[in-house]
Formats: sequence, C-alpha cells, structure tokens
Amino acid sequence: MNIQEYFARISYNESHKDADLQTLTVIFQHHIQAIPFENLSMHCGETIELDLQPIYNKIVRKKRGGWCLESNHLLFWALQELGYDVCILGGNSYKPAERAYSAELNHILQVIKGNSYIVDAGFGGAYQAWQPLMLISGKDQPQIPGIFRFMEDNGTWYLEKVKRKHYIPEQSDTDTPELGNIRKMYTFTLEPRHINDFQELNTYLQVSPDTILQKKSICSLQTTEGLYALVGWTFTEVKYNYMEDVDLVQITTLTDEEVEKTLKDKFNIVLENKLVPVNVRGLPPNLVDTI
Repeated sequence: MNIQEYFARISYNESHKDADLQTLTVIFQHHIQAIPFENLSMHCGETIELDLQPIYNKIVRKKRGGWCLESNHLLFWALQELGYDVCILGGNSYKPAERAYSAELNHILQVIKGNSYIVDAGFGGAYQAWQPLMLISGKDQPQIPGIFRFMEDNGTWYLEKVKRKHYIPEQSDTDTPELGNIRKMYTFTLEPRHINDFQELNTYLQVSPDTILQKKSICSLQTTEGLYALVGWTFTEVKYNYMEDVDLVQITTLTDEEVEKTLKDKFNIVLENKLVPVNVRGLPPNLVDTI
C-alpha cells in the first residue's frame, strides 16, 4: 500500500507536510468526492472483507467504493500515514422507521485526538458531512450539505442534521420533509475501538435479510454541488441550496442497461461481476425519500 497511490485515487496533489486541520479537510473532501458509498459487492456475489489490504485493492486499485466499514478504514490508514493522531470509534445509527437508535454498534467513525474533530467518510447520501466536525455539544456547524450539530449527555454523543426542503421539478409543490426538520443520524461514545470489533457486524450485514443494505443496492457519491445516488433502478441527483434553504432533487428511473452505464459515467465504477439491482417494495424508492 502506498500513500501516493491513494492520493492519485482521490485526485489529491497538494502539499501534505503538515498534519493540520486545513490539510485534513482538503483530503477528506477529495476522498468523499472520489470514493462512492456503495454496497454493490453484496449484490453481485462478492464478499466484503475488513482487512486493510483487500479494502485498499478494491477502492484504490479497482476504483470501487465501499460502505462505512471500508471507506473509513481506508481513510483511517491514510490519516495515520500522514501523522494524524486518529482513533476509531463505534456508532449506533438512528432508524427513522422505528424512531430509535440501533441497539448494537453498526457504524464506524473516527476522531482526531488533541483538537477533537470527528471524521466520518462513510455515512453516504445527503447526510454525509463535507468537512470534519468539531466535537462540541450544542453548536450549529453549517456546511454546504446543511447544518450539523452534536449533543452530549453523560458521555454519549448524538449527531443530527437540520433538513432542508426539496424542490422536485415533477411535483408542483416544494416537498417539506416529514417528522420535523431535524434528522437524527447516530450516537457514539469516545471509547477507542479496533477494526476487529466490527468483524461480526461486517458478516451480519452481508447475510441478514433484514438490513436495508440487503434490501437495496446503493451507490452514492458527493459532487461539487451536491450528490449522486443510485438505489436499485432509481438515479437521483441533488443540488444543494438550489434556492434559499431548498435543494433541487431530480429523479430518474433507469433500465438494467442504463444502471451499468450510470455506474460508469457518474460514479466511475466498472464492476467485474454482474450486478443484480435491488429495491424491495414497501421501502422508500430512493435515498431522498429517507432524508
């Protein structure tokens, strides 16, 4: 594994002499705009491994993406290589349908120790932060995707995002997200974790028929203006702040052939094995409906 090869994968060619916040922010943004959040391996007969070398080969050399366990593990390695004092943490994501947080760890993130910034390149979709988040309770942290905010209670941290309205051209009215304008994301503590703590989760997510990752083939990528998302046969393009506090959402339904072409054209992904798109009925048809 080679840090220069990783830099080439994320199109980063600036100085990295100083392990400071500015360098961290730029590398982070290059990472999320080059490496999709995706679970396509499990929908084309491939096994997802948590060891660093297979993740590196898949994302850096084969130019694929990965889900949170893969993308954040790769970023963890890169930041360590660059001299950052970084620590893996575990999170419990919020389930809107159940209006509760997961009882078990099901998300990985990392904290830059010393100046305490949360770095998470693996949440995907419209909840992906574009900059490291300062670990401070009760402070609004505005970014292009929206306003993020941590709340802390007895050592447990909660991350939430303020939602915007959506303008969908096919609809006559601006869509206002339901359940208020706050979207809970996940909770976590500062207990240090090791990647091996997530091996059981990695296996479970690939075999359990009850997870959303089994019920949907997902690929999302942050762009300079917003994001692309492909869920099953539904392709969504979002432009943030198209109008004041309103995001533009354009939704297209694709054929099987168009799915393959879209993966190549929009996400720079060429799969080695045949993808079987999945989007189980009864669930929101695209990522935007869950925002």
